[in-house]
Amino acid sequence: MKFAAIADIHGNSLALQAVLEDIANEGIADIVNLGDFFSSPLDAEGTAELLRGIGAVSIRGNHDRWLVEQVPEEMGRSDRIAHDQLASETLDWIRTLPATMVWRDEVFLCHGTPEDDNTYWLEQVTDDGRVRSAALKDIEARAQNIEQKLILCAHTHLSRTVALADGRLIVNPGSVGCPAYIDIEPAPHKVQAGHPGACYAILEKRAAGWSVTHRQVPYDNLEMARLAMDRAAPSWAEGLATGWISNETFASIVGA
Repeated sequence: MKFAAIADIHGNSLALQAVLEDIANEGIADIVNLGDFFSSPLDAEGTAELLRGIGAVSIRGNHDRWLVEQVPEEMGRSDRIAHDQLASETLDWIRTLPATMVWRDEVFLCHGTPEDDNTYWLEQVTDDGRVRSAALKDIEARAQNIEQKLILCAHTHLSRTVALADGRLIVNPGSVGCPAYIDIEPAPHKVQAGHPGACYAILEKRAAGWSVTHRQVPYDNLEMARLAMDRAAPSWAEGLATGWISNETFASIVGA
């Protein structure tokens, strides 16, 4: 059993195209998609067109949920830009997606945590806005009702594999299309991959257990950074170009 896991595309159609080509070059047919497909100042409809062609098994993320639960006037800017691009059929498709799933009886899928699509699982944010690895006991507590040996999550955009004490693995494949971002909850913070590449993971079940390969794929990230800048989204542009958010940009957004 071998498949690819993608997540957090965030409307970056060029990054998604590069990842799909890399997956095809690896000879992999099965793809699971862990949510947050469209929300960004980028190319939501182009992303939707690509997703329609691959038949991936998908769950929704927090931004996908907001696209169909909120009225446009209440949406954040990235959600509203994406919403205004998307066809009604795409929004209807989002409404059909589950928040979590057990795939092929062997893999548990969620976006944030099993209980909440908007909570970090493998990381935590301190009161002063630092992002650090969560304690293993806290990670394991959220996995106590999951029997599958492979657990996939997303949401933080950071590629990671964590082994639990009982041998189960939790894997975040990283973000296809958004390598750095700013958030204000639970405290103002920035998450940074440190590179601008498009990320995904390859999972393979072997006799000794699950093999995990984290992939980072180059693409024309500067073209997407220019698109973000053209749409007055400087933090998006900086993250797409470099994989980092400067302190100056962070302060201008959160007022720190």
